Amino acid sequence: MNRLRYFFIWLSRITHSRGFGIQSPGDYSFVRYVVNEHWPYYKYEELAVGQEDWLSQKLGRLYFRLANWRQPAVIVDAGRSPYWKAGCRHAIVTAELQPADIIKVHPTANTRQTISSVLDNADENTLLIIENIWQEKALWKKVIQDPRTTVSFDLFLCGLVTFDKKREKRNYIINF
Repeated sequence: MNRLRYFFIWLSRITHSRGFGIQSPGDYSFVRYVVNEHWPYYKYEELAVGQEDWLSQKLGRLYFRLANWRQPAVIVDAGRSPYWKAGCRHAIVTAELQPADIIKVHPTANTRQTISSVLDNADENTLLIIENIWQEKALWKKVIQDPRTTVSFDLFLCGLVTFDKKREKRNYIINF
């Protein structure tokens, strides 16, 4: 995706910026201080060395902030982004699908099976990240309509899904 196209998408989602319209204090602070945090973190410059494009750097910084905020014990990521370990040094990053605190899924041929497995085994502490939901709109709709999911965040480039059964089902569109 090129920057010009992303700019027009960002512009069309401008009414969903910085947590506007989110009534839950927890969800608002998550969007405001984790998802849309713009202050530079201590590892950004070090991790940016060798990054080939702006999109992988933008998503990598989000993963860094998620790991820093969540402090997970286990992270499932087939790409094994270095941003995870920078955000949480004690986390175990693995490519093998297993119960974990954060699970990142990139759409491939067997994505539906992988997501189905995650939905079956997720608990209230699991955070599911699905990349490229703008390419897989039908899959994203199916995931957010699933009764096992609760709060979800549509960031256009990726989707974040939680499974806390104490929460009311809600999907937020976020201008990321």
